[in-house]
Amino acid sequence: MRSDPTDSAVAARVASLREQIARYDRAYYQFDAPLVADADYDALFQELQQLEIAHPELCTPDSPTQRVGGQALTTFVPLRHKVPMLSIQTETDTTPAGAIAFDLRVRAKLGLGPDAPPIGYEAELKFDGLAISLRYEDGLLVRGSTRGDGETGEDVTQNLRTIRSLPLRLVGAHPPAVLEVRGEVVMKRADFERYNERQRARGLPGLVNPRNGAAGSIRQLDPNIAAQRPLAFYAYGWGEILGWADQPDSQHGMLDAFAKFGLPVASECVHGPGPQTLIDFHSRIAALRDQLPFDIDGVVYKVDSLALQERLGFRNREPIWAVAHKYPAQERATRVLAIDVQVGRTGKLTPVARLEPVFVGGVTVTNATLHNEDEIRRKDVRVGDTVIVRRAGDVIPEVVGVVLERRASDVGVPFAMSAWLGGKCPVCGSTIVREEGEVDWRCTGGLFCPAQRKQALLHFGSRRAIDIEGLGEKLVDQLVDGGFVRVLPDLYKLGVAKLANLERMANKSASNLIASIESSKHTTLPRFIYALGIRHVGEAIAKDLAAHFCSLDAIMSAGVEDLCEVADVGPIVAQSIHTFFGQPHNREVVEQLRAAGVHWSEQQSQRAGPKALAGMTFVLTGALPNLTRDEAKARIEANGGKVAGSVSKRTNYVVAGADAGSKLAKAQELGVSIVDEAGLLRLAP
Repeated sequence: MRSDPTDSAVAARVASLREQIARYDRAYYQFDAPLVADADYDALFQELQQLEIAHPELCTPDSPTQRVGGQALTTFVPLRHKVPMLSIQTETDTTPAGAIAFDLRVRAKLGLGPDAPPIGYEAELKFDGLAISLRYEDGLLVRGSTRGDGETGEDVTQNLRTIRSLPLRLVGAHPPAVLEVRGEVVMKRADFERYNERQRARGLPGLVNPRNGAAGSIRQLDPNIAAQRPLAFYAYGWGEILGWADQPDSQHGMLDAFAKFGLPVASECVHGPGPQTLIDFHSRIAALRDQLPFDIDGVVYKVDSLALQERLGFRNREPIWAVAHKYPAQERATRVLAIDVQVGRTGKLTPVARLEPVFVGGVTVTNATLHNEDEIRRKDVRVGDTVIVRRAGDVIPEVVGVVLERRASDVGVPFAMSAWLGGKCPVCGSTIVREEGEVDWRCTGGLFCPAQRKQALLHFGSRRAIDIEGLGEKLVDQLVDGGFVRVLPDLYKLGVAKLANLERMANKSASNLIASIESSKHTTLPRFIYALGIRHVGEAIAKDLAAHFCSLDAIMSAGVEDLCEVADVGPIVAQSIHTFFGQPHNREVVEQLRAAGVHWSEQQSQRAGPKALAGMTFVLTGALPNLTRDEAKARIEANGGKVAGSVSKRTNYVVAGADAGSKLAKAQELGVSIVDEAGLLRLAP
């Protein structure tokens, strides 16, 4: 019986889609180099899903659509390793001299004299994650397990399949009949931070650290939960191998072959002769350690030749041909002496633990972040507690947890931000608030608080606010640090002579800045409201407030209920505005700005009369021939419309110019009306 040509075409298309998606996944998840726009990737993925639904006989375990699925398990099934997953010896000397000691041991075991040629070595990273084994049969991933006790691990295949950087089928036409790949599952620092950020925003507990996050994710009984955790995998070894005719004869050759199979391999590895290769690698990685995307706790040295590895063998079930050369520990125990609260540039209050000095990761640590009140309560950190401190990268160290068995009976009381500070900002004394649904407390003295001074100045002078050309970050640093500007009105007291003495300033640039400051005195009410930096008040709400109340005094005296009458101003935004103007410090700064000459025209209410684009939402994409993005937005808003940043079913029009991207494609997909500049001008003349 002849096969249906239609079925053959569908099968070919399915195979093509799988190859494309796998290639895009490798580029995105292994190399951070996306080859296709998200919308195009999604379209290919959805096409493959639909084809597999229509032709279930074509759905195979290696399809990218099958990465997530399966019922939650009640327990993990034990899985015996065909080749044991053994640990390796740790070099106790954490200095580069440890590399020399390893070389001397290897040479002695091989019976090499001082005049014998140097041994070739491979140096790799020692990942701080969870060791796993992957079994590929004829190129297809069939099983994955944890290390366990080295002899028997746990079958975690379903969870490992959710890791997008891990190939479900090896690349190449002739993979080995059996290839057991050994490697490490890790969670990258940036992914760890983003995940915890999302958890905190939802009021849910975060992960303790990337290593625990990786291990806990793989040992989740529900693969759907594991799929939500951002994990990565790196290969560095192997177990059972069958049917590999051209198997390499060196450690570095094996890793190169793994990479050609599509397996992720860390780029930070070297091979070369003698211990100097290892010493240089140890030193270079120590300098780069904080810049790596993931945590490591050392490097690994291996004899490069597989023949020499076999000759050297094992001692006490540890390979003589390999050693782990660790760096100083990055987690240590110490005691909390006090809990202070820092005020950030945006008014965010962050509790910080003051610690007994402890040496962690090569530096002496005396402070560690506690993130926010909820995190302190979840970990139950109290003054006097013994805590585990972790240092990761260049960021401030954090308290991982409390050693409860070492808690004294007279330890301090549980932390509560408002009670701790008496409801006042520790820097300026303004009221502190925690809005509904927020995890952070904030200082309300934005225009007055010294901790927020630089941020307030930068925002006030930005192009969309008061627009003071030349008032950049470096100049603001000099003005604040030099004591020239303590509050916003001080800007209008600056003179050319004072500015000309600042670094990178001369008479001409100082004169230009003074002219720009003078010009900024004439502004508009919406710009001035926006420039004040009131929390939740962006440009659109500033315009709505100005249009509704028509004067700043009316806004300042409005109650929460009055503010809620403004379009798009809900209870949270209204309370933020009311609280801001309720602070005497902020009102004083506003009055001083007015006294300095900052003014605007207060017009009659614009609420009367319908507008052409009232209730409509627009999205701008691409370059328009005549209008700038700001001019197009202003035209839409002047006619009652709103401009959004992304396309959805609620979008009324997408205004598309040259080189329009994924937003245009999304509009076409959803059937949203698309107009060019001429079309916009007809809608908003």
